[in-house]
Amino acid sequence: MFSGVVFCLRIVSRFGDDAYQIDFLFLVMAIKLTQPEKEQIYFCTFTCLEWMHLFKITDLYDEIYKWFDILTKRNHQISGFVIMPNHLHMIIYVAEDKSTINTILGNGKRFLAYEIVRRLETEKREAILQILASHVTPSERKRGKKHRVFEVSSDIKPCYTGKFLLQKLEYIHANPVTGKWELADSAEKYLHSSAAFYELNLEHPKIKITHYNDVGIKK
Repeated sequence: MFSGVVFCLRIVSRFGDDAYQIDFLFLVMAIKLTQPEKEQIYFCTFTCLEWMHLFKITDLYDEIYKWFDILTKRNHQISGFVIMPNHLHMIIYVAEDKSTINTILGNGKRFLAYEIVRRLETEKREAILQILASHVTPSERKRGKKHRVFEVSSDIKPCYTGKFLLQKLEYIHANPVTGKWELADSAEKYLHSSAAFYELNLEHPKIKITHYNDVGIKK
């Protein structure tokens, strides 16, 4: 959805006794506000606050799979993912319903944040809890928010072409074995990823993955 300002510029020119009027219509200040498309596939990323390894510290993988299960039961489809120690990438097909991708991710982050804080409190990780509390704004605190668990914004990109989708899928699968990360000997050996589904034709033990060629097909 876009919001903008429209204005009209009118030019009047005279040639002898004749006047000529020309109107120009401009649309300016177009600003993207949300992701309104229905039945669209997206590449999404969200990250733990300050890139802390909160997923690993709290062993949150089971809760993330629970969230994935909730999404698939609502007819959304997961076509690719990787859960890293401090961030998550996913390729998700959003079925037509009342929720936008922004709402889906927002609800998911709240669901996961609650469980992260609960586990940190159970394990008495006071230093981490203090960091999370320090990032809550005064207005948020007035509304009852006690901790900020994730970075404020999520990265959401519609996959309009197959080429773009495949690029993102390859990027996702390479994450655990690229750069500083050495989480497995090879991408397909990293459990918290869809790499083995595509590379070895193996079903994931925790989540139903829909091949990108089958997205949108109702089972």
